[in-house]
Amino acid sequence: MFEPLTWALVALSLAAMVFAIVLAARDKRINWTLLGVLGVVEVGLLAQLVIGIVQLAGTSRDVSGPFFIGYLIGSLLVLPVGALWALAESSRWGAGALAVACFVIPILELRLYQVWTA
Repeated sequence: MFEPLTWALVALSLAAMVFAIVLAARDKRINWTLLGVLGVVEVGLLAQLVIGIVQLAGTSRDVSGPFFIGYLIGSLLVLPVGALWALAESSRWGAGALAVACFVIPILELRLYQVWTA
């Protein structure tokens, strides 16, 4: 697993979460800036999926492959679902739902790191 990418994704996701919370507190809908940051995070998650699968195939570590791949795929799906929910919800709770989705990414990333380093 490529650690700098993991920590960058954690930081970007937490920054997006704070931005979404600010939007929710101000009773605003999500905007293109937040969606752009989420797009960057999603590209990073896609890169991590590819890197993770390649490294898993070439490692002799005792890593649980199905759990590792499941966390990689799950982390890739969380933000699009959260963004669709936020776009469909016209109240402040759309940004709140997206903040929760952004909070799930660091949790999944840290669990991925634990599975890889165990």
